[in-house]
Amino acid sequence: MRRSSASIVANPVLVGAVTALVVVVAVFLAYNANKGLPFVPTQTIKFRVTNGANLLEGNEVREGGGPRIGVIETMRPIRLPDGTVGAEAAMKIDAEAGDVPVDSTLNLRPRSVLGLKYVELTRGESRETFEDGDVMPQDQVQFPVELDDFHRIFDERTRRSVQTNLEGFGNTFANRGYSLNTTIETLPRFLTHLTPVAEELADSRNNLGRFFKELGDAARIVSPIADRYAHQFEAGADTFEAWSRYPDRLRQTIRDNAPTMEVGIRSFRVQRPFLRDTALFSRSLRRATAVMPGALPPVTRALRTGIPVLRKQPLYNEDLGRTLTALEELMSDDRTMYALRGVTRLVDIVHPLIRFVGPYVTVCNYFNYSFGNIGEHLTEPDPTGGSQRTLLNQFPRTRDPRATSMGSIGARQPSNGEEVVSGDPMNLHTNVYTAAIDHQGNADCESGQRGYLEKLMHYNTDPNLKIVTDPHIPGNSGPTLTGRPRVPEGQTFTRLPESGPPMPRELDK
Repeated sequence: MRRSSASIVANPVLVGAVTALVVVVAVFLAYNANKGLPFVPTQTIKFRVTNGANLLEGNEVREGGGPRIGVIETMRPIRLPDGTVGAEAAMKIDAEAGDVPVDSTLNLRPRSVLGLKYVELTRGESRETFEDGDVMPQDQVQFPVELDDFHRIFDERTRRSVQTNLEGFGNTFANRGYSLNTTIETLPRFLTHLTPVAEELADSRNNLGRFFKELGDAARIVSPIADRYAHQFEAGADTFEAWSRYPDRLRQTIRDNAPTMEVGIRSFRVQRPFLRDTALFSRSLRRATAVMPGALPPVTRALRTGIPVLRKQPLYNEDLGRTLTALEELMSDDRTMYALRGVTRLVDIVHPLIRFVGPYVTVCNYFNYSFGNIGEHLTEPDPTGGSQRTLLNQFPRTRDPRATSMGSIGARQPSNGEEVVSGDPMNLHTNVYTAAIDHQGNADCESGQRGYLEKLMHYNTDPNLKIVTDPHIPGNSGPTLTGRPRVPEGQTFTRLPESGPPMPRELDK
């Protein structure tokens, strides 16, 4: 009688045991991934530093900031030869990386703005190499000054004040886009008219220095009776204050002005004989002036008595004279004219820049979009310091840590949709210098409303390369939601920069 052979899959106990073994091995490999994969030959090299610089176990060791060649296996505190407490780290270097010369150097460098570190190995030229377990001298290891350590030089009160200032500056710029847009919109016209004004002022025929000299003379003449001028303003203030007490009567007076003027016109006709008599009286009064020479000596004595009194006026009159003299010397200096010509040259340089940048603000309203939320973006706190720091930590991670990504260093090729373990695949997009208008001034606000382009490369036709490098896209994108259909009337503009290397015509579509 033949025995029937049973399948291994039919045995549930054996299947469960194999499954459990596979899971245990996978968990073990995942747990030890940061310490290097098992069964891979490595070499251990230790180094000592006075400051661990936030280096952690599992951080990568890279050669020259390029490919990964190992990891940090352990970190422990030790007492250094000079008696201070430092750190000793052990690196596991892959055997494939080769031997490390004894004159090599290490640098504990930041990998991102979030505090992640890696060890940068720079190979030396010595023929002698480190053996397994050797310790690298302390003077061959460097570490940078951390941003947190830099801020610790300030006390808590200063740091709190800096945070308050930053929040206040952010709130100051928030929702000021409309006013800034209006200013930038009017700048081209203002600068256009400022150029001939500056040239006219710089012309030596205008005697600008003489103007300030005469102004100083006028101030010296008026200074003796400055108190009388001040009294006029005081009396005027008292008069207007009295009017403000009775607004009803003031309104009644204004309403009665028209009938009063009509009566005055009729009265002037009646006053004509009186005015003729006044003219005759004035001519007769000339004879009275003949006696004035006899009356002038007493007046002269009074003036002589008043001159010493006037000399005791406040010293600010002398300071004013010195100030105006210095101003006269300034305007008489030839270098002042050079400075005015420099202002003219500055306007000639800034004007083309505003012609190019202006449409980004006045047509596409990009300035308002940016500053409308920058205050909240920079000052919004979270447990790690700020929301900006949290957002930067959320970029996708590639399945292959050596692949090009936002978190990698020393990329040798563009990011081209490599497989990721979290988030969306990344593709290089470097078309940052996008247009705001076309050559006729119509809105062509490309940035922020063209979607995620799959490919835009004029100089590369490789079908496997899905990246975007061309600055412009074909056709007009039109205005933004709060933008304008074209450049405002009276504003000069240009689609391309008027300085620097010109953009190739095939890229300006």
